[in-house]
This record gives sequence, C-alpha cells and structure tokens, in this order.
Amino acid sequence: MGKKEEVLKHIRCRKGDIAPYVIIPGDPGRVKRIVDRMDDALLLAQNREYIVYTGNYKGAAVTVCSSGIGGPAASIAFEELIKLGAKVFIRVGSAGGRQKDTPIGTPVVIQAAYRGEGTSKAYLPPEFPAVADLDVTNALVQALKDNNIEYQVGIGFTRDAYYVQDRELNTLLTDCGIKAAEQEASVLFIVGSVRGVKTGAVVSTDSNIWLEKQPTLAEKEELFFTGEKKAILAALDAVILLYNTGAHLF
Repeated sequence: MGKKEEVLKHIRCRKGDIAPYVIIPGDPGRVKRIVDRMDDALLLAQNREYIVYTGNYKGAAVTVCSSGIGGPAASIAFEELIKLGAKVFIRVGSAGGRQKDTPIGTPVVIQAAYRGEGTSKAYLPPEFPAVADLDVTNALVQALKDNNIEYQVGIGFTRDAYYVQDRELNTLLTDCGIKAAEQEASVLFIVGSVRGVKTGAVVSTDSNIWLEKQPTLAEKEELFFTGEKKAILAALDAVILLYNTGAHLF
C-alpha cells in the first residue's frame, strides 16, 4: 500500500479530495446553500472558517469551500486548494452596492477590483491590476442571461476594515464607476495571476451606502438572500459552461 497523503494544515483536505472547479464563498453558512443544489455532496472537512464539500452538478465535479472574511484567511484557502488541484475558482459572496442604481439583492459580476486591502500586496506590487479571468467572467454573464436574471458587471472595491468608511475614497470610486465593495475578490484575482489559475466572482449586494432611504436590517437580509440564490445559480451554471469547453484543462 502507498503512503496516505497528509492533510493540509488549514482546509484539512488531501490530494484527491478537491475538484478542478471550486466555488468559494466567504460565509460558511453559504456552503450549505450551495451544496443543496448539488448531487452527492460529501462533507470532507470542517476546520476554523473552512468548510469543504465535493459533489457533482450536472455531471461536473465541484468543490465548495468557505474562506471566511477578508484577505488573509481567503488566501490560505486559495493556496491550499491550488496545491490539491483546483484550477478554476468562482467566488460567490456578498457586497455593498456602490452605485445609486444598484438595488440591494442585485447580482454583480466583478471583472476587476481596486486593491484596497493588504494581503494581495504581499504577492505583487500595488500597481499590478487585480483582474478576473475573461473566460470565467463571460461564463458568469452568460449563466445570468440564460437564467433571465437581471445583473450588473463592473469593478469592485476590495477592502479590509469593514467598519471604517473613507467617505472621500468612496465618493471617488463611485464617481469612477465602482459597482460593489467586498473583502476578498482582489486577493483571489491576484493569487490567480501568481499561481496560474482561472478566477471569477459574482456577489449579491446586501446594502448600499448611497441609498437615501436605508432599509432595516431584516429588509436588507431578505433582499440579499433572494439575490444570493441567483448568484449561486449563476456560479454553478457557469461551471458547466466552462466544463463543457474544457476550461480546467489549460
């Protein structure tokens, strides 16, 4: 018998556990809402913020792994998943809308991100752009169209300090067309560039700082979860579009 592969330190998985296609939410609770749409999903590990399942969706093997909040925890998940064979990543997350015409609950495909966090700067200088893979981005857009879902596409703002708002920067970025603010996309895109894997992101907006009338938390959550279902469906169907073109065989 051969030596059994050791598990990796954080995601607690080993070679053979991880599919080439990985959907990576931040929220561990979102993992269950994703795998409920899949077949034969097997819980592989649960450690810290990382919950990992692998299953099938319409004939393709798919892994779902939560990454927690923010760049440092997310980068650990990305790195360990890549070591175990992940080739295509789709982030499914939540984000704050940054345009007045972005209703709460809107799916937003993030095609690139302003690097307002610190983790990605450990990988590449700040001048290097954080850009999603074109094939993954196009697949997400096509999946949303195929499901007749209203969506937006644009640049995101990835940041670290959730409770700190820089009003001047927010205004500048909004004026320049930033669609949504969240905490992991630019890290995913930069790690993808460095490690040579395909990456993309679709988020559902859970708030919007520019709305004149702010909904209650309960109202925001109801709108968000409706949008989250659409984002999850888009991510899973995007995997199939990519799988059918052999996007993991690059």
